[in-house]
Amino acid sequence: MSSLVSVSTRKRAVRAYTMISLLLAAIIVAFILSMNTGYIRLSPSDVIHTLFGQGTNKQELILFEFRLPRIIISVLVGAGLALSGAILQGLSRNALADPGILGINAGAGLAVVLFISFYPTNMAAPVFMMPLLAMLGAGIAAAIIYSLSYKKGVGISPTRLILVGIAVAAGISAAMIVLTIRMNPQNYQFVAVWLAGSIWGTNWKFVMALLPWLILFIPFVMYKAKTLNVLQLGDQVASGLGTPIEKERLSLLVAAVALAGACVAVGGGIGFVGLIGPHLAKQLVGPKNQFLLPASMLAGGLLLIVADTLARWILQPTEIPTGIVVAVIGAPYFLYLLAKSKA
Repeated sequence: MSSLVSVSTRKRAVRAYTMISLLLAAIIVAFILSMNTGYIRLSPSDVIHTLFGQGTNKQELILFEFRLPRIIISVLVGAGLALSGAILQGLSRNALADPGILGINAGAGLAVVLFISFYPTNMAAPVFMMPLLAMLGAGIAAAIIYSLSYKKGVGISPTRLILVGIAVAAGISAAMIVLTIRMNPQNYQFVAVWLAGSIWGTNWKFVMALLPWLILFIPFVMYKAKTLNVLQLGDQVASGLGTPIEKERLSLLVAAVALAGACVAVGGGIGFVGLIGPHLAKQLVGPKNQFLLPASMLAGGLLLIVADTLARWILQPTEIPTGIVVAVIGAPYFLYLLAKSKA
């Protein structure tokens, strides 16, 4: 019997590694196609020559200063938001949990909008301060949602968490509308596009502003994958296994909030990635978090790089906000998941 279980476990692990490898290969293909996509087209040979220092000054400017930073930011933001969503879904044991739906993205957005509305100009805003402010806003929103959702002796109900999150997100969105009314036209236009979900940071400073936070929190979350597996069994089982429930839940929640806040600061108000990425990953590799978390990151990165490439290509030379394309891609898939569910 034990040998049969071992064989089954090995098969699931092989399938998971295969799917993760395929997701990684798909990101590489999308990365290459995205480098060739834009109002000024660079052929595959132009891209290769430019990468090896044999391109023209114009080609180097387009590839290294505009496209590569934006493509890398798309992958990083997608990975961070999807990982945040996977953590929240695991902690709440709710398939609808997502930093956008729960209001965490809205909290991060409010902090950034507050900063822009009182700062002289968004062009001179300190790039490295934006993730910190966004994380602060996301943390305050998460604390409000957590406190309103928590009932003594009962804990947090998944349904109550979603409803409170939606209500808090609506309130924060209303506050942001009020703030945008008093802005000058330049800042208002920037905030309107940013709130729609635009990969607006198209230089290497924004990559460097986001990357340290991902390097800090992603290994921590991966280390806690087994703990997240235990927490998903329920508080009684987790407590019986000797897991310090509140401590572990709080540390993972902080990581999810920080990841979402940092990604929103750079990528804008992009929703759906934290919802669809983990769902797609679970279909491919199963619910075990050792595989689900990395697969969610890759699925989120793939979703966002494809969406951003389409946003730059569909209505050239005009660009569609990436968040709108993500919604168009993600909504039908999510409706399909809802149709399959028993709820």
